[in-house]
Amino acid sequence: MNIAMEIYILRHGIAEEAPRGMRDADRGLTEEGVTKLEAVLRRVRAAEVEPSIILTSPYRRARETAEIAAKSLRSKPTLVDSEALTPDSSPEAVWEEIRTHKSEDQLMIVGHEPLFGVVYAYLLGAPALQIDVKKGSVGRIDVDRFNGPPRGILRWLMSPKLAGD
Repeated sequence: MNIAMEIYILRHGIAEEAPRGMRDADRGLTEEGVTKLEAVLRRVRAAEVEPSIILTSPYRRARETAEIAAKSLRSKPTLVDSEALTPDSSPEAVWEEIRTHKSEDQLMIVGHEPLFGVVYAYLLGAPALQIDVKKGSVGRIDVDRFNGPPRGILRWLMSPKLAGD
């Protein structure tokens, strides 16, 4: 398989519970969420993950996750907010967003469940596939083309439990 792009899928870290009156979009990461995320990102850095762009949901917990990722990676990627990565989006919208950056060798997306479970399945060309996407987990899917629906290969998926120091 010739690789057109390595796509890294990072689910946001553990977020605070929303107090009464707080919008879901305003929930930030907890201290535990940051700690577990940093452990995962140390492993990601060691794996030479070096995207130049991180596309992120504009929701606070995802944006904070993307900022931590950007500081952790050697490549010092640019952060780009994308409505395609909000929880109520679709895998097709995520794919269209990814395709607008097809000149990149590596791209990271940061967002939410249940969207990312179906994004994995969609990118792998297996819509019935079910993947348990843990908070703070990261996975890699390689795609070989951008025309038509994707047909990627899952290279790896790591949860915070597996990355623990």
